[in-house]
This record gives sequence, structure tokens and C-alpha cells, in this order.
Amino acid sequence: MYRKILAAVNEHLNSEVTARYALALAKHLDAKLYICFVAQKDMSQQNRRAAEEAMKRLFHEAMEMHIRAESIAEIGDPVTEIGKIVRHEGIDLVFASTRREDVQKRFFTGTIARNLLKLPCTVALVRVVHSGRVHPKKILVPLKARIDHVSERAYFSACMAHAFGSKVFIFHAPKKITRFFHGEIHLTPEDWRQRLPQDISRFMEQLEIQEIEHESKLLPGKTGKSITIEAFAKRHDLIIMGASERNLFASLLRGNPVEDVLRETPCDLIILTPRHED
Repeated sequence: MYRKILAAVNEHLNSEVTARYALALAKHLDAKLYICFVAQKDMSQQNRRAAEEAMKRLFHEAMEMHIRAESIAEIGDPVTEIGKIVRHEGIDLVFASTRREDVQKRFFTGTIARNLLKLPCTVALVRVVHSGRVHPKKILVPLKARIDHVSERAYFSACMAHAFGSKVFIFHAPKKITRFFHGEIHLTPEDWRQRLPQDISRFMEQLEIQEIEHESKLLPGKTGKSITIEAFAKRHDLIIMGASERNLFASLLRGNPVEDVLRETPCDLIILTPRHED
């Protein structure tokens, strides 16, 4: 599914750390890696040199790992130029890092990183919390009741688990069940498992087919807060979750789980926007 992977690099350390996720995945899949840097016209020489040095380090690392790699440097608008490369080269997956404004602004407010989510290929937007060596061993995958692109989401999670020798922990925060005049109804863990949504069951079946060690947990509560608490309490190394499709009004009214986790995550976070059909 992912034969050509692009890592978007800039002057910030977070982008270099993000690119190392792409390196590991390219190695596991025997995919070609494109290391891309787009210099904006008003970029300082210092920042340009920092990005170019990062590209050199990553390319050298790819060569040492026997990964087929190519470096591409352009000048212009990053979203526009990366879009051109994606279309011209037939890129399947793009890795890009978040910036400070992505954490501070509302999720669907236009920033460079978030505008990349509109590319015609799958995009993995990474918020780096720990800038040390990339080695996630416990991957938390929060899932909604209804999921699009189930097969690709499971495939991506499985590939990341294979690449790092990780265990996957599936997490679902269903709404609490209440009855009129009776208030909240408390169900046993077995009762909750019997109510497991069909899409989540399909996701788990895909992991089993690919022989990925995994566990599942259901914990009713507010989605974003429940995810961050679970990641912190169980010391997960990486969270992989999908971008919420809630509109702006619904996001303002009820909140957006992606925004909550993006701000509060205790570990690295990948926001995945899949494009491949099941």
C-alpha cells in the first residue's frame, strides 16, 4: 500500500524526529523514501542551512539502513510544492510535523501542517513530545464507534508495530448509558465488550490477520480526556488517532477530541488522514 513515502523536513528538530518515523516505516516496507524541504521565500539563511543539514543527516541515515532515498529541495509555498511532488512522484504517504501554532489554534484552522492533510494521499501529522530516539514499544490506538478506511488504519498501525516491535493497545471511550428516571447504568467489562462496535471488531480482526500483539479496552467518558489519561497512566510511547471530521460549529459546541489530545498528549502523537480505499 505504501510504496513511496515522503518526509517533509524544515528547520525545526521536530521535523527531523518525524522523518525518523518515516525512515523506520520505509525500511520495514522496503519503500522508497523522499526527503523533502521547501524553503519559503522569506526564510532566513540560518533556518535554511538548518533544514539542509537535517536533510543530509537523514539521507545519510537512509543510506546506512539500505533504504532507497531521494532528496528534493524546492523554493515556494510548502503546501503547494509538496502537493506537486506528491502528484508527480505518485507518493502514497506523507509524514509532516506539527508546529507550535498547531497546538495553540483550533484544529481545522489553516496552518502549513494542517493544510497538508488535504493532500490526495495519506498523511501522518506528527506531534513530537519526546525528541530523543524514536522507539515506541507501546502504541495506543483510540477508535471511534464508526471508522472510515478501517483496513488502511489497521494496516498503518500494524506496519508501525512491525517496524518498532511494538504492542498495540486499542482504546474506545463509549458514551455512558442512561435511562430516563434511572440515571447512569453501570455495565461490567464483559457487557461493554459485547457492545463493541462492528468497525472496531473489524480493526481488531485486521491486526490478528497481520499477527500483531494487541489488547483492547473500553472506558466510558469524555473522549479526549480519557485518551490522555490512559496514555499517561499506562505510559504509552505513541498515540495513533484519526482526524475528527466534526464541523466547526459542532467542535465549538462539544469540543474536538483531536484538539484535546493534541494539546495534552504525554507522548508522541500521529494524526492519520487515510486516503486509500478499503
